[in-house]
Amino acid sequence: MNERFGAYSRETGETRVAVEIGLDGSGAAAVDTGYGFADHMLNLLAFWAGFDLKLTCRGDLEVDAHHSLEDVAICLGEAFRQALGDRAGIARVGLAKVPMDEALCEVVVDLSGRAYLVYRENVLPPVIAGEEKDVWREFFKSFCHSARANLHIHYEYGQNGHHLVEAAFKALGLALRRATAVEGARVPSTKGSLD
Repeated sequence: MNERFGAYSRETGETRVAVEIGLDGSGAAAVDTGYGFADHMLNLLAFWAGFDLKLTCRGDLEVDAHHSLEDVAICLGEAFRQALGDRAGIARVGLAKVPMDEALCEVVVDLSGRAYLVYRENVLPPVIAGEEKDVWREFFKSFCHSARANLHIHYEYGQNGHHLVEAAFKALGLALRRATAVEGARVPSTKGSLD
């Protein structure tokens, strides 16, 4: 099988983002978004997925992290979709449930070619690492739309915002590892296509 690699960059009046991703890597990551908590989460994602990830972002953090996280997710999803190619041979669906101390999060992903996000986050505190909790919903929404993935994230319980979001990123990494695993040669769809 050819190396599954994708690269994508984007420049707007708010951000400048560049992403490179290798799906058959070792989990090595070099991430610099200017927002330390996001760097931590993206490093966890790469490690738990087993993806090699290089990502940089220069954004208008003097406003807040919203534009940076949204554009990082768009670029990450585009590079990921490029790396998947026609998706032939992949498992397609992945599920993971990860605890982080008192917190528990479940993530289910279907690399179906159809974008949809279900995000159940009624236990998240209003502010996490200095930013409103909504930046993470926007991150996951942007990622699943550009990756063309069906993504369900359920924060089952917990009190600490850092722990909850960390559990989500670890679970997403594991779910993506499982969904991108190569199991054969066929396209995993009765339609014969995942696009």
